[in-house]
This record gives sequence, structure tokens and C-alpha cells, in this order.
Amino acid sequence: MTPPVLEQRCWNHEDREAVCRCPQCGRSYCRECVTEHQSRLLCAACLRSVAHQSRSGSRIFRRFLPAAMMLAGFVLAWFVFYGAAEALLESTAHMEQSIWQSH
Repeated sequence: MTPPVLEQRCWNHEDREAVCRCPQCGRSYCRECVTEHQSRLLCAACLRSVAHQSRSGSRIFRRFLPAAMMLAGFVLAWFVFYGAAEALLESTAHMEQSIWQSH
């Protein structure tokens, strides 16, 4: 059984009292050895691994972002040209109808 946090010592500095336990690795650390990240106190090693995981996830997103933007651009252009063509057809139909009614 592990001793309470107040009796534990820092993993990196044996002469310092531990103030918290890293939720990732479970080791105890002093105030200088932990950093707050997303409302949790993490040690430097665990913070690096979390940052590396988040970077690798964003790389995948960045890889597909240009293709997704091109697809969105094509869809938007299609809607714009489709709407313009419908408006043009509607206006020519009204003009044709008024020409036939005047004769």
C-alpha cells in the first residue's frame, strides 16, 4: 500500500515533499515538477506524451483539410451556378411568355 501523499517524496527530487500524483503515470511530484494541462496536473514526461498524441491527431486532420476545402468549394460553386441557371431559366421563361402574350 502506498503512503498518503503528504508522506511521499517527489520522484525527481527526493528531498522535497510531494504535493500531487500524476494521473497518467501515478508517480508523486513536487510543485516544480508538475504542470497544469486541461485542468489536470501532469508531470513533464506525461505532458510530452499527451502533446505528441494531440500533434499526431492534428496531422491527420491537416492532411485531409485541403481536399475537404476543395470539395466544399466545388459544392458551393455548384450551388451558386445551379441557382444562377435556375434564375436565368425562370427569367427567360417569363420573357418568352410575355412575348407570346403580346402577339
